[in-house]
Amino acid sequence: MDSPTAAEVTDVVKVYGRGDTAVRALNHVSVNFLAQRFTAIMGPSGSGKSTLMHCLAGLDAVDSGRVRIGRHDVTGLSDAALTRLRRNHVGFVFQSFNLLPTLTAEENILLGLRLAGRQPDRQWFDTVVDVLGLRARLGHKPGELSGGQQQRVACARALVGRPDVVFADEPTGNLDSRSGAEVLGFLRASVHEMGQTVVMVTHDPVAASYTDHGVLLADGRIAAHLQRPTADAVLSALANVGA
Repeated sequence: MDSPTAAEVTDVVKVYGRGDTAVRALNHVSVNFLAQRFTAIMGPSGSGKSTLMHCLAGLDAVDSGRVRIGRHDVTGLSDAALTRLRRNHVGFVFQSFNLLPTLTAEENILLGLRLAGRQPDRQWFDTVVDVLGLRARLGHKPGELSGGQQQRVACARALVGRPDVVFADEPTGNLDSRSGAEVLGFLRASVHEMGQTVVMVTHDPVAASYTDHGVLLADGRIAAHLQRPTADAVLSALANVGA
């Protein structure tokens, strides 16, 4: 049986600018992202991949079309309603770790739940922390952690609230290859072993090879779908769209 849809866009158009300077970043894009899958959004620079993720996550409003996260229609929600939706149903992992320097690793992990007025599930917290190997680092502040450790804290923060979907925007962009592989391995494990849903924007064919499914954009449109992509398959697909 197919997995339910965790997030989807239907006939979405997003335009930046007006008149002669207008850029159609998304041009009638329709795509769904299945629950409990690790999906990569790929494409050359300017293809619309980051715009698609921002629209999916409710960080950017669409000009037309429909966006859904789980059972929730994102299109047309007020700013306050979008904030509540993101706090309760969405996790984020960014290229810059976005940790508060004055808080410990544990406080950073739990910050989103506290802002939402939610109590953490301590058993789930322990599971996430132990899988990520952060138990000995919970009392450390970001400045006392390596880049890879900081990104693992960011991953834990995204997962601790059990969101419907985690959006990861170039999560290994600031990491060395070893730390990047560790983070990608954990994101994959969070899907296959913990039932999470992860949608990742990446330009890196090796990073994409960790995923179950790749969505390739070019010029604001869906150019290809890749099942269980390999790095070579991604490179070939990118070459075919002129990346």
